[in-house]
Amino acid sequence: MSGNISDIIERYINRILNESETGVVEIKRSELADLFRCVPSQINYVISTRFTIEKGYRVESKRGGGGYIRIRKVRLKDNRETFEELLEMIGDSIPQMTAEHVIVRLLDEKRMTPREALLMRRIISRETLSLPIPLRDQVRAKLMRILICTLFDAKGE
Repeated sequence: MSGNISDIIERYINRILNESETGVVEIKRSELADLFRCVPSQINYVISTRFTIEKGYRVESKRGGGGYIRIRKVRLKDNRETFEELLEMIGDSIPQMTAEHVIVRLLDEKRMTPREALLMRRIISRETLSLPIPLRDQVRAKLMRILICTLFDAKGE
């Protein structure tokens, strides 16, 4: 198995999620840390950066002795709901990484083609939007909203 420890943990969690009949897994942070011989904070890092709502996951945690982390893969439902959820997620300002996660989710769920995803990535990149940060994130959000509206309109939705 190649990759850094975060990649390996992410692949493991994705594998057990895909094998789950319910699309939900409950894991104990300490058990996962023991399994991968890492510190529990490494598990927290992977979950907080790689299993985000933008990527299509809901994460709940319960602390304490019987504590767990529950990860649920959330599929976008109908087209109208998807459209509204995306616009809400984008809001008035969006950092590049969050925008990238939205694009990956749309691509994963076959809501856009790889070419459309590439175009979106290039348009919203920090290289394209060479502006000061607060303004850059606001312009990126406006562009993302326009692109999402165009994408959904072009698909007849």
